[in-house]
Amino acid sequence: MKEFESVIGYKFKNKKLLEEALTHSSYANEHRDKGIKCNERLEFLGDAVLSIVVADYIFEHCPELPEGEMTKLRSVLVCEKALYKFGKEIKLGSFLRLSKGEKNGGGADRPSIVSDAFEAVIAAIYLDGGIEPARKHILRFVAPEIKSNHKKPFKDYKTTLQEIVQKNPGERIQYHMVSESGPDHDKHFVFEVHLNSNVIGKGGGRSKKEAEQNAAREALELMGY
Repeated sequence: MKEFESVIGYKFKNKKLLEEALTHSSYANEHRDKGIKCNERLEFLGDAVLSIVVADYIFEHCPELPEGEMTKLRSVLVCEKALYKFGKEIKLGSFLRLSKGEKNGGGADRPSIVSDAFEAVIAAIYLDGGIEPARKHILRFVAPEIKSNHKKPFKDYKTTLQEIVQKNPGERIQYHMVSESGPDHDKHFVFEVHLNSNVIGKGGGRSKKEAEQNAAREALELMGY
């Protein structure tokens, strides 16, 4: 555990939390008579902490992204594939307590086990030291990924659609609001994009701009772009 603390750069006050985070259910079941806890409950909490930290970081550092794009970016960063990659970076699998059968079966390198343990470690840090050390630990992995995924500016679907249509003289793009609903603090707009008089896309959003972008995006997808 000391070696793992060195790897993640955090020293636990309550070592039991780290021990629990690194304990797979197979090990706990194998040693049921000793009352050992597995990391499943911590995994549940870690998932929530991870989600709020990632959402907060995206909200602060990607101000031009609409809700839909923020949601997609977050989902890429909190999925099993991403967490497995993060876990591999710190050789998390080699620190896990697994049953003999699970260990011999390659459990230490199984994506589901490693990604779940990664979330459990987040929860352990959160319970031991609060949100700030948990945030620091998460952003060590997530911040570079956000910058990597965010190298290109927000895709302006309206401009892209306009550029394509302009190649054909006489073609005209127009956006029409179909509906507006919800209270002032939580509006939802739906727009259609028309090519001449034909509807070629439809999209919704919390602002007129976002709804238009989503309508243009659907049109591009239907056109094969």
